[in-house]
Amino acid sequence: MTSIRYSYVCAAVLGLGVALGLAAAQPAIAQDKTVTLRLGHWLPPAHPLHPAWQEWGKSLETATNGTVKVQIFPAQQLGAAKDHYDMARDGVADLTYVNPGYTPGRFPVIAGAELPFLFSNGKSGSAAIDTWYKKYAAKEMADVKVCMAFVHEPGSFHSRKKIANPADVKDMKIRPGNASVARLVTLAGGTNVQVSAPEARDALERGVADAITFPWGSLFLFGVDKVVKYHMEAPLYISNFVLAMNKGSYDKLSANQKKAMDAHCTAEWSQKINTPWSDFEHAGVAKMLALPGHEGVKPSASDLAAWRKLSDEMTKAWYADVQKVGVNGEQALNELKAELKKRNAAF
Repeated sequence: MTSIRYSYVCAAVLGLGVALGLAAAQPAIAQDKTVTLRLGHWLPPAHPLHPAWQEWGKSLETATNGTVKVQIFPAQQLGAAKDHYDMARDGVADLTYVNPGYTPGRFPVIAGAELPFLFSNGKSGSAAIDTWYKKYAAKEMADVKVCMAFVHEPGSFHSRKKIANPADVKDMKIRPGNASVARLVTLAGGTNVQVSAPEARDALERGVADAITFPWGSLFLFGVDKVVKYHMEAPLYISNFVLAMNKGSYDKLSANQKKAMDAHCTAEWSQKINTPWSDFEHAGVAKMLALPGHEGVKPSASDLAAWRKLSDEMTKAWYADVQKVGVNGEQALNELKAELKKRNAAF
């Protein structure tokens, strides 16, 4: 009996030691402070990206045992669309949705992805640009931590009069989707009208602009379908975006929280977040062309050749732009094209 009682005591002591050892091995998770990150974007809550960010935030919260929460502020609640990069830099928000094209010339490297006729789709295209741009982001966007990069489904011209070739753009006032499209408009003889997406309908309605470049589904979200009639049926361009994070906000996270954040800043997450948006934009093509009073305009082979000629001029100009910041443009563009081809996202 004595030996049995001794065995029980030894087992109890051993069990207590194991329990204490396990507790000591996991202090970081137990002691992580709860953090609420503010994510600001300029899209309306009805936009497919809004619930995608909510899903991303919930996944991050789960991965951190509830210690990192994401509070989302849509529709420019924290600041104007063009200011979202600076908002992340300055800590106005912890995370922001940035369109680099809203500040032309400021981020020349990522602008290369916006050259015409590169992307066939926004889904795997988003994974491609994320993988490609991470090589350059630390230098070009050094003020912030770039969590991920992505693109929208290819967009085109939507206008009050028909646009099929560059000659049709001459003397027109165009709201471009980004700086690269602005350069294309200038080369074609048009004038650029710089307004953000939420301001686009008003600019068209008041005659400040005659046309807009936009992905198809978003035309309905922003009410642009009510002020344009013609739509060029060609995957002319994409706009690129980044989810930027304030460096101080990232640095304040614990090691476990940083690990979870890094695991949510990947090419896979970029594609996952983008997928419902791409599906939405793609569905907008058939929806728009089925509406009474709307007409699709299909460019001929010669029309497309004329657009590509201007695109070649833009590519040469981009090479010169990035050379000024120490980047070999030809090499960088070939890297992007290879990544697009690898992911079946090349046009």
